[in-house]
Amino acid sequence: MACTTLLVGKNASYDGSTIMARNEDTPNGMFNVKKLVVVQPEDQPRHYRSVCSHVEMDLPGNPLRYTNIPDSTRGDGIWGEAGINEANVAMTATETITTNERVLGADPYIEFQKAVGKEGDDNYQPEIAGGIGEEDLVTIVLPYIKSAREGVIRLGSLLEKYGTYEPNAIGFADADEIWWLETIGGHHWMAKRVPDDCYVTMPNQLGIDEFDLEDALGEQKEHMCSADLREFIEDNHLNVSVDGDSDRFNPRDFFGSRSDTDHVYNTPRAWFMQRYLNPYDEDWDSPDALHTPESDDIPWARQPERKVTIEDVKYCMNGHYNRTPYDPYGDKGTSESRHQYRPIGINRTSELSILQIRPYAPESFRSIQWVALGSNPFNTLVPVYTNVDTTPEYLAGADDRVTPDYHYWANRLIAALADGHYNESSTEINRYQEKTLSYGHANVRLTDAALVKTDYDLDDMNNKNIHKMLEEANQKECDMLKKDTDELLSSILYISSMRMKNGFFLSDN
Repeated sequence: MACTTLLVGKNASYDGSTIMARNEDTPNGMFNVKKLVVVQPEDQPRHYRSVCSHVEMDLPGNPLRYTNIPDSTRGDGIWGEAGINEANVAMTATETITTNERVLGADPYIEFQKAVGKEGDDNYQPEIAGGIGEEDLVTIVLPYIKSAREGVIRLGSLLEKYGTYEPNAIGFADADEIWWLETIGGHHWMAKRVPDDCYVTMPNQLGIDEFDLEDALGEQKEHMCSADLREFIEDNHLNVSVDGDSDRFNPRDFFGSRSDTDHVYNTPRAWFMQRYLNPYDEDWDSPDALHTPESDDIPWARQPERKVTIEDVKYCMNGHYNRTPYDPYGDKGTSESRHQYRPIGINRTSELSILQIRPYAPESFRSIQWVALGSNPFNTLVPVYTNVDTTPEYLAGADDRVTPDYHYWANRLIAALADGHYNESSTEINRYQEKTLSYGHANVRLTDAALVKTDYDLDDMNNKNIHKMLEEANQKECDMLKKDTDELLSSILYISSMRMKNGFFLSDN
């Protein structure tokens, strides 16, 4: 399992934006080279076939233009992961989550089954396609939705029709709402609207902890679900609440997991993020703390103590239990405690996308996809306007050739060199992050202001003059980013070289 998600409602964010962020982490033992691209309507498939599950479907004929951040070299399909379409709707997919044996016994995953024998033989059994999964979801959903709510409805219908072969959670956002959908077994699902004044923390675990089934099957103001979810609960004895209430319940109890693995891999990450965003609301660290890294009742949604910024989100997604006994780079605790829990900012992160929909900006430059590539404690964010036709080569060109010419590989090299000399390297990395983020905010501010001064219709998403201005801003951002990243790589290489184990010094050279 991999990935960590942080969602921020519009009244909880620093500028009234809806914000969705997710680290995409790869399985252990592999690189996953990523690139940021724009998919034009003419390049969107009309018939889709999954590489992993072989599921096939016809897609609608009127796709929207959208960004995504697909695999660059793996042969396992697109894996678009995160993007924003020309209707200013964002999607992140997926957060791998958990479920329990009772759910899977009632509604198993729809797994791909290979053909058995040779066609024409008496014992031949043709292959059976699996369901949909992370490889597919952005491609088959994001180009066809014009609101976050529509995203839930479309994906929900696809899950009911095709099923899924894995447990996933998916986020949708527009300028007004964020919705979070979680799968339940092979075909069932539920979704909840993120409260506007709250943030949501999601490690790899079924997360929603309050659900109103009556609303989901009725007015759908704050909840949605598969049409037969009530019967599914009743028929399969999934209601484990003491009071027997099946209309208002905790889905973690009905559908989720509660394992020892969760307490090492999942719950500590939610604890760290909420400890940072609500440091004074409760005691986090004493033996009498209300919530510990291994608590099963850490809230899904919570009001922050102050408005959440882009930098706050990045800090959380960098997280390695900074300044706690569990920090692998720290000096608190013991050697055992410092490697006790799975960090958020892990070595195998491929990319982080922070999807920001700004309600105060005109439609044509409302959306920004903040992108970081590689291991987050050592990298930075670059803000990219998404209403464009192309993205800079520095972000879009990486392949399996290791070279600092591309941001992905430059960050991989910096992280690998700095990891063994974290304390010596941290000052250089902190300066780099501060400088590049400051420049990013300034570039957005100046570009916004320049667009407002034009006589263009700023709500026209297809104005090529606006596209050009946004593409120039993105390129300017990447030109400066490459310069700063190259300088950081040089500094970190020097620091690491001077601390090599074969070093030896004499005063008489």
